[in-house]
Amino acid sequence: MNRLPQFTSFVLFIALCVSAAYWGMQLFNPPLRPVAAPPQSIQTPNLDAAASLFGGHTTAVIASNFQLTGVVMASNPAESVAILVANGKKPQAVRANNEVLPGVTVKEVQRDHVLLSERGVIKRVDLPKDAKRR
Repeated sequence: MNRLPQFTSFVLFIALCVSAAYWGMQLFNPPLRPVAAPPQSIQTPNLDAAASLFGGHTTAVIASNFQLTGVVMASNPAESVAILVANGKKPQAVRANNEVLPGVTVKEVQRDHVLLSERGVIKRVDLPKDAKRR
Protein backbone atom coordinates (compact mmCIF):
# COMPACT_ATOMS: atom_id res chain seq x y z
CA MET A 1 0.00 0.00 0.00
CA ASN A 2 2.91 2.21 0.58
CA ARG A 3 3.86 2.36 -3.12
CA LEU A 4 0.39 2.94 -4.62
CA PRO A 5 0.72 6.77 -4.72
CA GLN A 6 4.15 6.51 -6.40
CA PHE A 7 2.86 3.99 -8.98
CA THR A 8 -0.19 6.17 -9.72
CA SER A 9 2.05 9.24 -10.13
CA PHE A 10 4.31 7.30 -12.54
CA VAL A 11 1.38 6.09 -14.69
CA LEU A 12 -0.09 9.62 -14.80
CA PHE A 13 3.34 11.04 -15.75
CA ILE A 14 3.61 8.52 -18.64
CA ALA A 15 0.09 9.45 -19.79
CA LEU A 16 1.04 13.16 -19.63
CA CYS A 17 4.19 12.47 -21.76
CA VAL A 18 2.18 10.51 -24.35
CA SER A 19 -0.47 13.23 -24.52
CA ALA A 20 2.15 15.99 -24.84
CA ALA A 21 3.94 14.08 -27.61
CA TYR A 22 0.69 13.50 -29.50
CA TRP A 23 -0.43 17.13 -29.32
CA GLY A 24 3.09 18.35 -30.12
CA MET A 25 3.09 16.25 -33.29
CA GLN A 26 -0.35 17.59 -34.20
CA LEU A 27 0.79 21.19 -33.77
CA PHE A 28 4.09 20.94 -35.64
CA ASN A 29 2.95 18.65 -38.45
CA PRO A 30 2.61 20.47 -41.78
CA PRO A 31 -0.90 20.36 -43.24
CA LEU A 32 -1.49 17.75 -45.91
CA ARG A 33 -1.47 19.08 -49.43
CA PRO A 34 -4.10 17.84 -51.84
CA VAL A 35 -2.56 15.49 -54.38
CA ALA A 36 -4.05 15.35 -57.84
CA ALA A 37 -4.27 11.95 -59.44
CA PRO A 38 -2.23 11.55 -62.62
CA PRO A 39 -4.29 11.80 -65.79
CA GLN A 40 -5.54 8.45 -67.01
CA SER A 41 -4.16 7.48 -70.38
CA ILE A 42 -6.31 5.13 -72.39
CA GLN A 43 -4.17 2.34 -73.77
CA THR A 44 -5.64 -0.39 -75.85
CA PRO A 45 -3.97 -3.72 -75.24
CA ASN A 46 -2.05 -5.36 -78.06
CA LEU A 47 -4.23 -8.38 -78.84
CA ASP A 48 -1.49 -10.04 -80.89
CA ALA A 49 0.81 -10.03 -77.87
CA ALA A 50 -1.95 -11.44 -75.69
CA ALA A 51 -2.74 -14.13 -78.26
CA SER A 52 0.86 -15.26 -78.45
CA LEU A 53 1.05 -15.22 -74.65
CA PHE A 54 -1.81 -17.71 -74.40
CA GLY A 55 -0.67 -19.95 -77.26
CA GLY A 56 -2.59 -18.33 -80.10
CA HIS A 57 -1.21 -17.21 -83.42
CA THR A 58 -0.65 -13.61 -84.30
CA THR A 59 -2.59 -12.18 -87.17
CA ALA A 60 -0.64 -10.99 -90.16
CA VAL A 61 -1.46 -8.34 -92.71
CA ILE A 62 -1.45 -9.60 -96.29
CA ALA A 63 1.27 -7.94 -98.34
CA SER A 64 -0.01 -6.76 -101.70
CA ASN A 65 3.21 -5.63 -103.39
CA PHE A 66 4.95 -9.00 -102.94
CA GLN A 67 4.25 -12.28 -104.70
CA LEU A 68 5.52 -15.67 -103.55
CA THR A 69 6.38 -17.84 -106.54
CA GLY A 70 8.12 -20.73 -104.80
CA VAL A 71 9.50 -22.15 -101.57
CA VAL A 72 12.49 -24.43 -100.99
CA MET A 73 12.16 -26.05 -97.58
CA ALA A 74 15.22 -27.32 -95.71
CA SER A 75 15.47 -29.48 -92.61
CA ASN A 76 16.83 -26.43 -90.77
CA PRO A 77 14.18 -23.66 -90.92
CA ALA A 78 16.89 -20.97 -91.05
CA GLU A 79 18.16 -22.42 -94.35
CA SER A 80 14.77 -22.42 -96.09
CA VAL A 81 14.52 -20.17 -99.14
CA ALA A 82 11.57 -18.20 -100.50
CA ILE A 83 11.38 -17.05 -104.12
CA LEU A 84 9.74 -13.63 -104.05
CA VAL A 85 8.76 -11.06 -106.66
CA ALA A 86 8.84 -7.56 -105.15
CA ASN A 87 7.02 -4.69 -106.88
CA GLY A 88 6.92 -6.52 -110.24
CA LYS A 89 10.73 -6.90 -110.49
CA LYS A 90 12.63 -10.10 -111.23
CA PRO A 91 12.13 -13.02 -108.82
CA GLN A 92 14.80 -13.35 -106.16
CA ALA A 93 15.64 -16.12 -103.71
CA VAL A 94 15.80 -14.95 -100.11
CA ARG A 95 16.62 -16.92 -96.95
CA ALA A 96 14.92 -16.40 -93.61
CA ASN A 97 16.12 -13.31 -91.66
CA ASN A 98 17.48 -11.63 -94.83
CA GLU A 99 16.24 -8.44 -96.50
CA VAL A 100 14.14 -8.50 -99.66
CA LEU A 101 14.06 -4.71 -99.96
CA PRO A 102 15.44 -2.07 -97.59
CA GLY A 103 13.30 -2.28 -94.44
CA VAL A 104 11.59 -5.53 -95.48
CA THR A 105 12.91 -8.74 -93.90
CA VAL A 106 11.82 -12.36 -94.37
CA LYS A 107 10.97 -13.54 -90.85
CA GLU A 108 9.68 -17.05 -91.49
CA VAL A 109 9.45 -19.43 -94.45
CA GLN A 110 6.70 -22.08 -94.42
CA ARG A 111 5.53 -24.55 -97.10
CA ASP A 112 2.54 -22.46 -98.15
CA HIS A 113 3.38 -18.93 -97.00
CA VAL A 114 6.12 -16.49 -95.97
CA LEU A 115 6.03 -13.93 -93.16
CA LEU A 116 7.66 -10.59 -93.96
CA SER A 117 8.50 -7.87 -91.45
CA GLU A 118 8.11 -4.40 -92.92
CA ARG A 119 9.17 -1.80 -90.33
CA GLY A 120 7.87 -3.97 -87.50
CA VAL A 121 4.57 -4.91 -89.19
CA ILE A 122 4.26 -8.62 -89.93
CA LYS A 123 2.83 -9.32 -93.39
CA ARG A 124 1.88 -12.68 -94.83
CA VAL A 125 2.46 -13.65 -98.46
CA ASP A 126 0.70 -16.85 -99.53
CA LEU A 127 1.82 -19.26 -102.22
CA PRO A 128 -0.74 -19.35 -105.06
CA LYS A 129 -3.05 -22.38 -105.06
CA ASP A 130 -2.05 -23.40 -108.60
CA ALA A 131 1.70 -23.64 -107.72
CA LYS A 132 3.16 -27.13 -108.07
CA ARG A 133 3.77 -28.90 -104.77
CA ARG A 134 6.57 -31.43 -104.49
